[in-house]
Amino acid sequence: MRRLRNTKARRAGAACLAAAMILALTGCGSADKSAPVSLQTGYSMNSADIKDSAMSEAATEMDMGIYESESVESTSASVGESAAAADSQRKLIKTVNMTVETKEYDTLMSTLTDRVETLGGYIERMDAYNGSSYSNYRSARNASLTIRIPKDKLDSFLETVSSVGNVISRSDNVEDVTLTYVDLESHKEALEVEQERLLTYLEQAETLEDMITLESRLSSVRYQLESMESQLRTFDNQVDYSTVYINIEEVKELTPVPVDEPTRWERLTEGFVESLKDVGNGILDFLIWIVVHLPYFAVWAVVIIGIILIVKGIRKHSKKKKAKKLEMMQKQQAQQTQQQNQQQQ
Repeated sequence: MRRLRNTKARRAGAACLAAAMILALTGCGSADKSAPVSLQTGYSMNSADIKDSAMSEAATEMDMGIYESESVESTSASVGESAAAADSQRKLIKTVNMTVETKEYDTLMSTLTDRVETLGGYIERMDAYNGSSYSNYRSARNASLTIRIPKDKLDSFLETVSSVGNVISRSDNVEDVTLTYVDLESHKEALEVEQERLLTYLEQAETLEDMITLESRLSSVRYQLESMESQLRTFDNQVDYSTVYINIEEVKELTPVPVDEPTRWERLTEGFVESLKDVGNGILDFLIWIVVHLPYFAVWAVVIIGIILIVKGIRKHSKKKKAKKLEMMQKQQAQQTQQQNQQQQ
């Protein structure tokens, strides 16, 4: 900007100087049109030459100003393009964690699977739980997915998830590995140069000891190169494909996402209504649980009745045995008493 101001000032000064010289030359020309003007340098110029020189100088100054303005604009544009290019060359690993609720579990899973395939991504891992009748009469389904999406399609995929499910939590993480990536590439290039030199030295080696030393170092260099290439491939994969962790839960009612903070009366009303719903759902669940487990109750009832009948039978049998034993003892006592009476007589 300062340079542009200086240029404008120079152009204005040149224009004023040219105008003053033209007026002076016009006055001199009226006195003596044929007499040339002699400058201090000894170089003779007539009024037409001086006028043309002044006009050409002013035009040159204007051209320089326009050129400098254009150069400044082009420099700014080149700086902006360089910054954009630098941003595009950065190695960024993006990771997103999401928790999603849905009432339509099957529809959501199908939509996400189709969308991942359409965008050119893939499901790296999926853990799904489809409910169990052993733990409860009905257990909600849920799933945990690890999805890899091309980095330029990440925003589109996240919009799809938000449109088909209720996102109750989300966290984004960006890791810049540009410096590490550049260091690995530089080290790799240095090792490749060393590998070429070692191969050249190995061809020129004359003694067995030199060959063994060179081959040992060459093996070490190759191992380091393979390790670095593996790390670079891993970085490329993590940069090119963003990772999305999604936890999907099937619910009866979606968690509301309040736009404004509710008032105390709204909180009281919503809490009371939720409590009534919980009580009603609890009673209903208990009745359903009883109905569902009626076969178990019937089996246990038969078993308990059988046990009671068996116990009663055992007790009755033991009472009969005791009665017979008591009767036999009484008969024996009677016989003994009779025998004693007969002996006394």
